[in-house]
Amino acid sequence: MSDQAKPSRFDLATPQGRRRAEHDLTWTDHGFLRAAFRNFHWIEPGRMARANQPSPRQVARYAEMGFKTILNLRGPGNTGYYALEREACERHGIAMIDARMHSREPPSLTQILNAKQLFEEIAYPALMHCKSGADRAGVMAVLYKHFAMGAPIAEAVEQLRLKYLHVRQGKTGMIDFFFATYLAETKESGKAFLDWAREDYDQAKVKAAFMSEWWANVLVDKILRRE
Repeated sequence: MSDQAKPSRFDLATPQGRRRAEHDLTWTDHGFLRAAFRNFHWIEPGRMARANQPSPRQVARYAEMGFKTILNLRGPGNTGYYALEREACERHGIAMIDARMHSREPPSLTQILNAKQLFEEIAYPALMHCKSGADRAGVMAVLYKHFAMGAPIAEAVEQLRLKYLHVRQGKTGMIDFFFATYLAETKESGKAFLDWAREDYDQAKVKAAFMSEWWANVLVDKILRRE
């Protein structure tokens, strides 16, 4: 039997699969920590919101609030939390769209273009989420404010703040560095973000530059313990 033909351990049609899925959501994916805190914020009131991984109960609440689309920024996967979310969205008539983003990688040009297209095509009100609602939701929120709301990147990056649990001092600072690179490289020219992304942006170069700077900071602050 090929890997594709193997039944999922989280087959919700079986009692055992459903129990595994619920255990995966609650314990493996730390759903118990999200039970009382959803990191929910409106990006554009009444139209686009951001949050952490929803449980089936929370999907039902989002349906009651009128949400028509949920953007899953974690991407598809053979996991309990994914199976339960997709089932809940189908049950409550919410379109669930997988749009994988990354928290420790600068976005690719394809991801940027796909985000723009999604914002133009999905049904609203919509909600985007990753696991914690901090990093992947943060980069996508910046893109939403820029593409859908017309905010300049310098203003849209307010979506990458501690208020949303985003911490720029770790490797998730890669996201901040990506937008900062755009702002620095176009300070004089004022080149539009999308033009820069299409014509000048080098994903590998931006990642390498960030990692070089990040490791230098680790050496100074952590290893040499320099004030």
